[in-house]
Amino acid sequence: MGITISHKIRLVIAFLLATLSTASLPAQTATPTDPKTITEIDAGLGPCSADFTVNDPSGAPIYNAKIRLHIEYGRFNLHKLDLEAGTNASGKARFIGLPDRSKQGLFFRASAGGRESSVFDNPAQTCKKDFTIAVEKKSQ
Repeated sequence: MGITISHKIRLVIAFLLATLSTASLPAQTATPTDPKTITEIDAGLGPCSADFTVNDPSGAPIYNAKIRLHIEYGRFNLHKLDLEAGTNASGKARFIGLPDRSKQGLFFRASAGGRESSVFDNPAQTCKKDFTIAVEKKSQ
């Protein structure tokens, strides 16, 4: 009842994968995020982009506001992609790699501290767009 060579190889590979995956965890969680760096999320679906500045109602930039985008694409819109970006200290975030055509357009939702707002973009008309969003209190 000996261990075969292929079984030994599987054990070695499993050990190496476990060692490498646990060794990389501290590096991923210990890296601080620079509040001046603009978050850039790549959808990988096309050449278009959307740059955002999120402000409070008085016009001051909001740090770590969340901007969400749900994209349905492909034949019969069977593929779905949910993206989220947090703003930097200047209230800025960027989405790149957006499709240049969308049957329903792109609907972005920004939220921060109980406030929210949304914007719509038709990438067939404006492939590269800059948005300034003032988040407002949610209506009851």
